[in-house]
Order: sequence, then C-alpha cells, then structure tokens
Amino acid sequence: MTMTQDSAQAAPSNSVYYDPYDFEIDDNPYPIWKRLRDEQPLYYNAKYDFFALSRHADVERCSKDWKRYSSSRGTLLELIKANMSLPGSIIFEDPPAHDLHRSLVTSMFLPRKIAALEEKVRGFCASCLDPLRDKGGFDFIADFGAMIPMRAIGYLLGIPEEDQIALRNQIDHGLELKEGAPPPSDMQQRLIQGQMGVISEYIQWRAENPSDDIITELLKIEFDDIDGTRRKLRNEELLQFVNLIAAAGNETTARLIGWAGKVLAEHPDQRREVVQDLTLVPRVIEELLRFESPSPVQARYVTEDVEHYGQTVKEGSVMLLLTGSANRDERRFTNGDTFNIHRQVGGHLAFGYGIHFCLGASLARLEARVALEEVLKRFPEWDVDYANAVQARTSTVRGWKTLPVKVKG
Repeated sequence: MTMTQDSAQAAPSNSVYYDPYDFEIDDNPYPIWKRLRDEQPLYYNAKYDFFALSRHADVERCSKDWKRYSSSRGTLLELIKANMSLPGSIIFEDPPAHDLHRSLVTSMFLPRKIAALEEKVRGFCASCLDPLRDKGGFDFIADFGAMIPMRAIGYLLGIPEEDQIALRNQIDHGLELKEGAPPPSDMQQRLIQGQMGVISEYIQWRAENPSDDIITELLKIEFDDIDGTRRKLRNEELLQFVNLIAAAGNETTARLIGWAGKVLAEHPDQRREVVQDLTLVPRVIEELLRFESPSPVQARYVTEDVEHYGQTVKEGSVMLLLTGSANRDERRFTNGDTFNIHRQVGGHLAFGYGIHFCLGASLARLEARVALEEVLKRFPEWDVDYANAVQARTSTVRGWKTLPVKVKG
C-alpha cells in the first residue's frame, strides 16, 4: 500500500467506495463522485491500489503538472499497473518527446482543415438519417452516432470507406470490459498488436498510392529528433500515430453523440428551444461535454511524493483524475448536476487540460454540432427506448453501445 500509515488510519469506517470496474457504479457514478468531492477529495482504493482526485481545482492543477503526474506509463489504471512500454504515442509521453511528436501532427488539425470537412460530414449525416425518416425510430449509436466519427477520421487518414467499419468494430471490441474486474494485463498489448496489423496494411498501401491525407503526410514528414538527427518517422511510430488518431477519434465522439440523444430526450423543453433556434447547438455541445464527459477518468503515474489534503501520496502511486466529477463540481459550476443549455460553461475539462489537451477537440465539436443539427432538422422529438438500450463498458470512455429512440410525430 502506498498510502502513509497516518492517512490510512484517518480513513473513516463508513467511507464512500469508488471502483472504476464496477458496472453498477458506472451506470450512474455522479452520486458517488459528489460524495468523494465533499467527504474524501483525496480518495484511496485499497483493492486496486490507486488514489483519486475529484474536485475541479485539483484535477485541473494536476492535469497540467506533467512532471509530477506523468502520462509516460499510460493514462489507464490497468496500463500503468501492467508497466507496459508504449513508445511513440503522444498521449503516453511527457516532454520533450511529447512536444516533438505532437508538433508533427498539429498542423494536420488546423481549424481550416477541420472546417473543410463540414460539407462532407453534413452530407454523410444526411445519407444516414434520410432513410430513417419513416421508420418510427432509429439507434443513435448503431444507425448514426458511431458512423459519423468513423467516416470523418477515415477522410482525414485516407482509410478506404469499405474498411472503416471493420477497423472501428475491432477498436470497440478491444476496449470492452468484463464486469467487476480490470482487463487482463496483456489485453491492451493484444489489442494494439491486432490493430497495428490492419493499420500497417493501410500505411503500405498509402506509401504506394499517396493522396491528400494524414497517412501520406506522416510518410513524407522529416524532422529533427531530440538528439539533433534529421530523420523520418520509423514504422512503429507511424503505426502508433495512426492507431491513436483512429481510436481516439472514433470512441469519444460517438459517445458524445449518444449522450446528446439521451440527455435531450430527458430535457424536452430545452430540446424544443434548440429546434426553434439551431444557433444554440454549439452551446448544447459544450454543456453536454461538461454534463456527460465521454472520457471521465484519466490515470497518471506519480513521480515524486506529493501532498493532498494533509495526506502524502508516495512516488510510484497511481492517481486517477476524475474529469467527469470535476465537470460537475459545484465549487466551479453552479448547480453542476443540472443540465442547462444557457450555462456559461467555459472551463470544463472534457478535452483535458495542459499539454495533453485533446488534439482533435475542434473535430469532435464540428462532428457533434453537425450531427445534432441534422438530427433536429428531421426529428424534433424522440423518446429513448431504455428497455433496449445498452451502456458501453470500457475503462477509457463512458457512454452507450446502443441507444434506440422512438420518434414522435
């Protein structure tokens, strides 16, 4: 146990219990997170040997303190515990390697490049939704939400359309959790190796068939390494870049679109306002990101002894930053557990904070905005068919695997 003896003795006997692998908790973690914020702002779980911070100020501060709260051993609890090596993936790196590698792809996500995708994304949304008009309902994920980010990322990467669904399904399957336990220690390695085999074929194909896409740009790029050597990306680095973009771009945005379906169904008056004024959609997206953060838990490796609330967290510990809790912290957001599309929502942490702020944030916002606009134009009212809805279970994102809705009118 990494907790100091005094702090371990200080834990109350009736203390709240938080378990990231407990599906019952995952169904609705907010009451427990609120108790953590109020009663145990520094929480320790002896079963899995991790600490957790739940208040906005703490999560924000630690998110930018990469020296003491490191991403270099992974950003999932099970990855850090497995002590895996994941070179070349910017979300699993600290400076200087992180800054160097991130700089290589930043230009590929410039606002003008993302904005140029809007017409294609809107057209694809229409092609998904128009055939559903007379069916009385549709699935926010299977029929629509999971398709949009997959197609947008496919456009950016240059992955052929016929292969995009297979890659997305492989990513989804590899992230699934079994109830009540962390994934096997070698699961992430097997997942990555499986995806790498598929992605390697795309890279080889693009090397022989260059185009205007990210894979082609990554194949061409030359840079000065940390040691001053001028070189191109190695094959394993290329694989990591493409795998990261494909996985991160698909998962979180699909969950965000699903939350739009659920939350707006539960707030019909606010949905009606948005139907009457689609310029409110960007506000809706920001409030959704705060209210139901698709990536609610981030793990960090503690590189030196640190102190929180009078307790010492030892070097070598794992700290979970509960972004989903921070985004509802009443100390930062008035009535944080209330969904309000008119909230001035600046300061949410749904895309992270500091050097690891999500590189694809502008793309996710565009996809979600366009998707919601196109849904509301065609289906102004719907109810969720909860009897047939299924929540996704992963340790990286939180949302819906299927979310069928019944359309009114």
